[in-house]
Amino acid sequence: MGIVSTVLGFCGFGVGTSIGLVVGYYMFIYFQPTDVKDPVVRPLVEQDTKSLQRLLPEIPLWVKNPDYDRVDWLNKFILTMWPYLDKAICKTVKTIAKPIIAEQIPKYKIDSVEFEELTLGSLPPTFNGMKVYLTDEKELIMELSMKWAGNPNIIVAAKAFGLRATVQVVDLQVFASPRITLKPLVPTFPCFAKIFVSLMEKPHVDFGLKLLGADAMSIPGLYRFVQELIKDQVANMYLWPKYLEVPILDPSKAAKKPVGILNVKVVKGIKLKKKDLLGKSDPYVKLKLTEDKLSTKKTTVKHSNLNPEWNEEFSLVVKDPESQALELIVYDWEQVGKHERMGMNVIPLKELTPEEPKIMTLNLLKNMDPNDVQNEKSRGDLVVEVVYKPFKEDEIPDDLEDSNAVDKAPEGTPAGGGLLVVIVHEAQDLEGKHHTNPYVRLFFRGEERKTKYVKKNRDPRWEEEFSFMLDDPPTNDRLHVEVISTSSRMGLLHPKETLGYADIYLSDVVSNKRINGKYNLIDSKNGQIQIELQWRTAA
Repeated sequence: MGIVSTVLGFCGFGVGTSIGLVVGYYMFIYFQPTDVKDPVVRPLVEQDTKSLQRLLPEIPLWVKNPDYDRVDWLNKFILTMWPYLDKAICKTVKTIAKPIIAEQIPKYKIDSVEFEELTLGSLPPTFNGMKVYLTDEKELIMELSMKWAGNPNIIVAAKAFGLRATVQVVDLQVFASPRITLKPLVPTFPCFAKIFVSLMEKPHVDFGLKLLGADAMSIPGLYRFVQELIKDQVANMYLWPKYLEVPILDPSKAAKKPVGILNVKVVKGIKLKKKDLLGKSDPYVKLKLTEDKLSTKKTTVKHSNLNPEWNEEFSLVVKDPESQALELIVYDWEQVGKHERMGMNVIPLKELTPEEPKIMTLNLLKNMDPNDVQNEKSRGDLVVEVVYKPFKEDEIPDDLEDSNAVDKAPEGTPAGGGLLVVIVHEAQDLEGKHHTNPYVRLFFRGEERKTKYVKKNRDPRWEEEFSFMLDDPPTNDRLHVEVISTSSRMGLLHPKETLGYADIYLSDVVSNKRINGKYNLIDSKNGQIQIELQWRTAA
């Protein structure tokens, strides 16, 4: 009887289960609940307070915070490029991780650790907004809001003591707010030398972990422990102000640091072409290196002389002898009006033998266009002596200096004194009543310096540097900065016009060594000027 009852029990269970499934399926198909309604879709402006508070975490930052911009274009770009970015990122991770793993595994007596599978999946990260900071330094700062709910497949296999174990990471979620700084900005593509990455808050990290095929995160307490451990470790390494530094370019090459000195001696001019209708010309020579933003150097003026002798020496800093050239231009000085060009020529530095003095007689040309027939006319000759002296290997800096660092004053600086360096960077929103051809005049302790003028520009950029050798610190002094516009046409009506001025007190630069800021111009509606001040001492 026991066997019969057992058989009947199994049959009854099978029949009852089958009938239950059929009846349940029939009721699910043919009986619809009456209390379920379709969701109502309404605009945000019609939502009540509680509904908005529930939705707030899902609203993008560019909606909640006006400082953040939409970056839909970036998300579309990453979506299109993700299959290629996935392979490139994984390849980079393997390259970086391989030497680190090889260095660490002997400490734990592990035979090998390698990636069996490494892919970030098909779902790219999305960015909800981006904020850009504007500073007066040579840098670009961006803050991003990133969310990534990915489907990666990462399998790591480890071998030790003849045994093999695998660990798989799946269902990864990362919510983070990274700050990305590109600096220093340099005139070489991609126009920045390094990337600095910091986290503005602890990231949210969630993932599944399978050990030998089993879900390790199902162990009570392990999930919370691992999650908090990862948050703390990542925060300790990269939470602002700490950062991850990624070098992009060789800083010394990107910034074109000095590699040598070019000594130039302007000897004399021979049979210069007369420019004045009455009397002889008053020649002088301007010289500079191409691709250099520093102000030009010039000789003294030799009045009424077509065969002048200067014998004046100059030293120019060389940054790239393969591409730079020495440019020499002879002008005729005029007491009133624009100085007239008498002729010019250039000397490519790559044609000079290092440490070997060379005396050259240059035919003066109208311009450097080889097809210009006017260059065939005789304009006289210019005799110069040049010698290029490259720095020794131990004299070239290995790395880019800190942007806030200040050079020491040169030899011969008075004890207790120093060198005040004024760098005129740029101005913004200048506006003249009759013309806007601005240049800057600096007045300090009875000395006057001025920049070149820029034609028809309300936002001019000069990038010119001026130095004042002082016997004592300018603790109680001030620098008077004046922006002037000069007429580009000859005439007595409105020849010059003041666009604004500023007085900068120098006590802060003595204590801080360096100040780089923007100053509002007095007597200007919205004008500003950016000036960098440095106080260099021998100590």
